[in-house]
Amino acid sequence: MPTASLPKLSDGDFRHLQRMMLEASGIRMAEQKRMLMAGRLMCRLRALQLSSYGDYLKILDDPEEKEERRLVIDLLTTNETYFFREPQHFQVLGEWAATQRRGLRLWSAASSSGQEAYSMAMTLAEHAQSQDWSIFGSDLSRRVLDKARHATYPLEQAEHIPAELLRRHCLRGVGASDGLFRVAQPLRQKVRFDEVNLMRTLPRDLGPFDVIFLRNVLIYFASDEKRAIVSRLLDRLRPGGLLFIGHAESLHGFNLPLRAVRPSVFERL
Repeated sequence: MPTASLPKLSDGDFRHLQRMMLEASGIRMAEQKRMLMAGRLMCRLRALQLSSYGDYLKILDDPEEKEERRLVIDLLTTNETYFFREPQHFQVLGEWAATQRRGLRLWSAASSSGQEAYSMAMTLAEHAQSQDWSIFGSDLSRRVLDKARHATYPLEQAEHIPAELLRRHCLRGVGASDGLFRVAQPLRQKVRFDEVNLMRTLPRDLGPFDVIFLRNVLIYFASDEKRAIVSRLLDRLRPGGLLFIGHAESLHGFNLPLRAVRPSVFERL
């Protein structure tokens, strides 16, 4: 498909995609996401040799095309992430873990391709009093969950990992894996990943947890939906446990059983 003939995402097709994403994931794709949506879905138009987004939407509306709709969710919900993002949170986590003398269960509730969950794991490996700990990472996208399970990343992503932690907990690729690094097996075996939709009823066997990271997720939802998501997660957080949200997010006015202990860090009452 020549660049000059790239189709535009019409108002009607954009609203159609908005409705589909809202129904499938609970995520409201705002107008400012329009160009991002068009760009990320262009690869599917090329792959299927389609000339318009309208033609693609006809495929997505077919009840038999479950995997194609799943692929759309994967393409539109994958967000930027990196190791030790918002590093103050990991300092708080390490200080807190050093005071706990019991087993710990942690949840990275929007784990994407695993960098957050493995940053949590490195922090616990360094600071937890007990080695009886585990981390669960969840996301909507099966594609990024597969990447998270493999735990292999481009070497440039290592720049955010403190040098000592990189040396102790990661392996540099050689030969065919040159330019890559992998989280070492002792940490990988402490972390598992699975698909969870935070807008739906959570699996019965999920939790309880001592710590939940819910960072840079709430920005995609309306106020009532934010409160519903946080309430749903708090049901799986032990009293005295910690909830982390993104520095740009707020729980103001939600009247939830939480007490702020640091900026964007809350204790479950």
